[in-house]
Amino acid sequence: MLVFSNLGLRRGSKELLGGATLNIHPGQRVGLTGANGTGKSSLFSLIRGDLSPDVGNFSIPAGWVIAHVKQETPATEATALDYALEGDAEYVSLKAQLEHADGMHIGDLYAKLDAIDGYTTESRAATLLHGLGFKPEDIRNPVSSFSGGWRMRLNLVQALMCRSDLLLLDEPTNHLDLDAVIWLQDWLKAYRGTLLLISHDREFLDAICTQIAHIEQGRITLYTGDYSTFEITRSERLAQQQSAYVKQQLERAHIQSYVDRFRAQATKARQAQSRLKALERMETIGPAHVDSPFTFSFKTPHKLPDRLLHVDKVSIGYGEKIIVAGIELQIMPGDRIGLIGPNGAGKSTLIKFMAGLLPAQGGESWQAADIKIGYFAQHQLEQLKIDQSPLQHLRELDKQAREQDLRNYLGGFAFQGARVDEAIEPFSGGEKARLALALLIYQKPNLLLLDEPTNHLDLDMRLALSMALQDYVGAMVIVSHDRHMLKMVTDKLLLVEGGKAQEFDGDLDDYSVWLQKRFREEEQAAGQGEMPAPAASHSAAGRKDQRRESAEKRKRFQPLKQKADKLEKELEKLAQRKTDLEAKLAEPDMHTEANKQVLKQLLLDQLALETKISTAETAWMAASEEYDTAMGGD
Repeated sequence: MLVFSNLGLRRGSKELLGGATLNIHPGQRVGLTGANGTGKSSLFSLIRGDLSPDVGNFSIPAGWVIAHVKQETPATEATALDYALEGDAEYVSLKAQLEHADGMHIGDLYAKLDAIDGYTTESRAATLLHGLGFKPEDIRNPVSSFSGGWRMRLNLVQALMCRSDLLLLDEPTNHLDLDAVIWLQDWLKAYRGTLLLISHDREFLDAICTQIAHIEQGRITLYTGDYSTFEITRSERLAQQQSAYVKQQLERAHIQSYVDRFRAQATKARQAQSRLKALERMETIGPAHVDSPFTFSFKTPHKLPDRLLHVDKVSIGYGEKIIVAGIELQIMPGDRIGLIGPNGAGKSTLIKFMAGLLPAQGGESWQAADIKIGYFAQHQLEQLKIDQSPLQHLRELDKQAREQDLRNYLGGFAFQGARVDEAIEPFSGGEKARLALALLIYQKPNLLLLDEPTNHLDLDMRLALSMALQDYVGAMVIVSHDRHMLKMVTDKLLLVEGGKAQEFDGDLDDYSVWLQKRFREEEQAAGQGEMPAPAASHSAAGRKDQRRESAEKRKRFQPLKQKADKLEKELEKLAQRKTDLEAKLAEPDMHTEANKQVLKQLLLDQLALETKISTAETAWMAASEEYDTAMGGD
């Protein structure tokens, strides 16, 4: 197991961790959380051996293989598939030895290859690439042909290919879309090694983690359970700490008052001195700190037209290539639309069209005369002026405002003190994203178009943004891989897929189920030759025998299929119950004093129902996996 004993870590003069003592056992899946800059990535560097502790000790079992995602990808001419295969060092080594083996050793090498199930390694790599969004025709392309984000996905595939005892993942979802996040989540739930995961995606943490290690004020505390359980446990602990702090402050004040009153009186001096020593011996309880550093909201737009955007049978794309056709959409104030769908299907393209950055290639559309669009995408960060400060950026938007008002506004985004006046060049990605959002919000848009706004944002900022968006009176269209954000701020989902954009009949849980089915269908199609086959080749007669064997297997394992189908129907019923319950909770009368007890019971029912859904989903996935395993990928 991983053992941290009285561990201390510093970055320059700043103490990141002090007195950290905890054990992480084999097979545990631990989420590492804490605000940006608290030392999470430094702890990973320590585990990998790139850093040494300043105080205390750290130990890891000898011989453990550690996998992590490389931050750089060489512009190699190796194919994406070959690059992925490099993650399995044992397989690569055996293949290299086989190329130069003589007759005496070749049998032993093939036996070793069989022992590690090496004949399925290529199909395993192809499945990983497919799950993370690579199309079958792309995996034979050279690594150098992919963009930076796709190269990061290749690095992730390499890490997952590694036969590791310990997997370290630092924000693995940052370069993924929602479909890939859901796929990766399911893969990690089945991972048998020890997992340490840094993530600001609470749904991702909830689904995967069995423990949460939280870093706060230089201390690390291990909590049992998922992230939601951690939040409840931590809140209770902080409430107890605050209560104990208030009680101790009263006790200290009472003792000090006694000492001050009777220290000078001869008859009371001994008792006063005794109480003074008791006061000195009393271990000080610190106040609980739970406040978010972010306090901001969307101001009411200057104008709010009845209809902001009208789209009728519009086609969009690039050049002669149509990406999405037949789009019909009307956006009114108060609309909350989430765009979902596979990577490359056209979600960002649709948002660019709405922002007026991409012309329609057919159909009709118009914007309200008083529309004011607030568009956020990752390229907004690149448009920030690195030699200017946050205050200078904001001053360019409003030259008439009082400087103190601008400073107060930036303070709501945690830009305070000297940080307000510093050039942003050395700022982190999270700080630049916060500044870009601050500038967008300041302009009081009546239509928000947000393309992955949570990249680089920590949990506190994501929550603050979600709360602000809930009170926003304009309309919003958002693309995000953060499901908690989508659940909190959207009322309608638009599925962009197969060249169309249509309203999705269901919620994100339904979409997850839909996605699982779609992926299985694609995998089954891949087994018929659309994806790379394992290294061993097969003749036409062999393929005919394979199809016959597959048919027999499907018949033999039909009870497993029926079990999985039954669980899927139960999951759909639970999802419907959840929809009905959320509709009740959304009724305005439900939040009155008269319905206080009813509301309390509904919230308890909601919590119980979410637990049932999670259990049912786990059972369904296990049954589906059992069937797929029994079928051997057919």
